[in-house]
Amino acid sequence: MARAMKVAIVDDEADMRQSISQWLALSGFDTETYASAEEALKVIGPDFQGVVVSDIRMPGMDGMAFLKRLMGQDSGLPVIMITGHGDVPMAVEAMRVGAFDFLEKPFNPDRMTELAKKATQARRMTLDNRALRKELSDGTTIMKKLIGSSPAIERLREDILDLGQADSHVLIDGETGTGKTLVAHALHAVGPRASKKFVAISCAAWGEDQLAARLFGPAEDGALPLVEEARGGTLCLEDIEALPNALQARLLTFINDQGTPPETRIIAICNQHAPDSTLEQALRPDLFYRLGAMTIVLPPLRSRGEDILTLFTRLSEQFAEEYGCDAPQVTAQEAAQLLQAPWPGNVRQLVNIAERAVLQNRRGSGSIASLLMADNEAAGPALTTEGKPLKDYVEAFERMLIDNTMRRHKGSIVAVMEELCLPRRTLNEKMAKYGLSRSDYV
Repeated sequence: MARAMKVAIVDDEADMRQSISQWLALSGFDTETYASAEEALKVIGPDFQGVVVSDIRMPGMDGMAFLKRLMGQDSGLPVIMITGHGDVPMAVEAMRVGAFDFLEKPFNPDRMTELAKKATQARRMTLDNRALRKELSDGTTIMKKLIGSSPAIERLREDILDLGQADSHVLIDGETGTGKTLVAHALHAVGPRASKKFVAISCAAWGEDQLAARLFGPAEDGALPLVEEARGGTLCLEDIEALPNALQARLLTFINDQGTPPETRIIAICNQHAPDSTLEQALRPDLFYRLGAMTIVLPPLRSRGEDILTLFTRLSEQFAEEYGCDAPQVTAQEAAQLLQAPWPGNVRQLVNIAERAVLQNRRGSGSIASLLMADNEAAGPALTTEGKPLKDYVEAFERMLIDNTMRRHKGSIVAVMEELCLPRRTLNEKMAKYGLSRSDYV
């Protein structure tokens, strides 16, 4: 869900504060006003959910001192400075210090709106990137993203925890959409290098010369080569199968020069290779054996059983919250269809289906079955999925139904008993059978 951005207006002149506030409010912004920099600093701290509009000339702490204080606590905070006639040199200095932009009085209100829009967009991106970096550096948080209780996903979590503590390089393979990049971040986040940099690049996204410059230098823009930027941390090479032969040789030299244990860990991700070939055939044998000292092969979604229903439920709830509507209620027939689908696009495909199901539900039309049929037809010949006994489908649907009802009623056993028409003892037995605990919902 999009973060609501505020515009903090700081000016000692009440008329100016009110004028700017009213105009931006009419333009759809959520505004706050402050008569002094000192007053504003009581509220505006690091990670402030918005941007600042400030006059330069104010009694007490002036705009320049205010700007320096703001930049000192959060250099990514957009600050738009308002200058009077003749203050342009001061405004230029403000830009050098870190101001987002400046407006000279008298200014065009539409220009103010345009700058506020650009500033809030920039702020939202900054805060989202910070949140993502924090999430991807938190081993506990990122492991929670690996949702499911199937034997395949349990083994994957165990492999991540085990291999995360090791020094050897890791090769991640698996079908498209299975979450290989997420697993690479998790390996870094749960290991001893978690406090160091995680640097990633796609070997398929650049030409050979550009990729060589970005990896090994010298870069045209003077940026640090990625092998140096990642030193002591993790270098993640996505689409490793696309790495040109000449660069495979340079990478092998870099690996050999590091010694044992390596200073920089390399996690290589294979995103696709020809059906009749292996990754071993796509890479130099010596490089393959160095990178593949430890290997993780991610399970396809179709092999994860009732995880499919768990994931669909969580995803549809998240999208329903984002779109401000109810999540679709899955029938027994739809649950069976979700479990039987071949899922050639794996979790990525499931994310798309869940979002479209929520949008359909908001309109009051369509079905999950129609979405699955359309997706599978568009994907062409589908992978086959093994049949399961009827008992497995029934139990998967029953678990999903109890889980959804407990979540909706926030762990109220009485409410769940009434809705599902189950005696307490039967509900307790089924929850124990499916590994569900009331404490997870309260």
